[in-house]
Amino acid sequence: MDKISIPIGPQHPLLKEPLSMMVDISGEKVLGGSLRLGYVHRGIERLAQQRTYVQNIHLIERICGICSHVHTTTYCYAVEALLGIEIPPRAQYIRALMCELERIHSHLLWLGILAKHIGLDTIFMHTWHDREMVLDIMEEVSGGRISHAANQIGGVRFDLDEEKGEMIRKILIKLHSQVEGLLDVIESEPAAIARTKGVAPISPDLIKAYGVVGPIARASGVDVDMRRDASLPPYDQLEVKVITHSDGDAWARTFVRVEETRVSLNLCETIIREMPRGDVVVHAPRRVPEGEVIIRSEAPRGELFYYLRSDGSDKPARLKVRTPTLAALSLLPVQLSEINVADIPVVLAGVDLCIACADR
Repeated sequence: MDKISIPIGPQHPLLKEPLSMMVDISGEKVLGGSLRLGYVHRGIERLAQQRTYVQNIHLIERICGICSHVHTTTYCYAVEALLGIEIPPRAQYIRALMCELERIHSHLLWLGILAKHIGLDTIFMHTWHDREMVLDIMEEVSGGRISHAANQIGGVRFDLDEEKGEMIRKILIKLHSQVEGLLDVIESEPAAIARTKGVAPISPDLIKAYGVVGPIARASGVDVDMRRDASLPPYDQLEVKVITHSDGDAWARTFVRVEETRVSLNLCETIIREMPRGDVVVHAPRRVPEGEVIIRSEAPRGELFYYLRSDGSDKPARLKVRTPTLAALSLLPVQLSEINVADIPVVLAGVDLCIACADR
């Protein structure tokens, strides 16, 4: 049968951000695909060199709309490492709390999109309803649902009182039962299993060859998580359960993300219960001494890598950001090989696309 090339994107119902793919098909089989990025490139790394360290916090927060807080957290830890300052323990716990809430809402958003792509609209509505509960917490705590402006160099901009802590606990208890129900669904729903089991499996060797990280890597049995392996504070004092699976297919990627949501819920409860008292910020100089530093953290999609170099001024000499999405996207053409046309949406959802942070 003749081969046909079909364009998908840069504007397409499957895509929430602009991405261009060319998919080669023969009948109902996908033979392969190619990828084109660059539609939302903003030159953020270059812009960071033209702004002060303080101004860059608001710029860095706009790298990704879903995981904005972990970007500013990693950046602030990098600046603080160069300054030689340690933020108060309470500020460390508040940063970690926001990171885990962000992971929960990111994974629920992803699960809803996957369900929508394969026609499970009920799961989509339930997951996005649950995600709204998380966003309500983040809005109550920081004042922002997506861009939280929580971090500053030297700590965080707000504190948690007992009333807000109790509010978070009550919502987390309700979320626990909701997530347990979601896990039961993906483990027993025939349509979800049929559309994800055995679809686009990725071997551990491919994961390592392409440098893929995060839930995609863990779903293929690659046991890596920066919360445990790099241990930015306060994760060095918290027990992080790393979820892995050996199948490496779309179902395994779904299972890992839902289980990670449960882990993050437990971590949030632990953080609130064990949060130390004290200040939430210390004074930080505007000028940063000469030097360079690398800081790694675990974003919802995987390892986030920040390289920062200072020349002694109040502006960075160089900022390099490696987001987890670009490596996952580079593997996409391999996944779009020898699958059915109907499985293309499942493969795209499994990557957890974030073109904004890939392009920057």
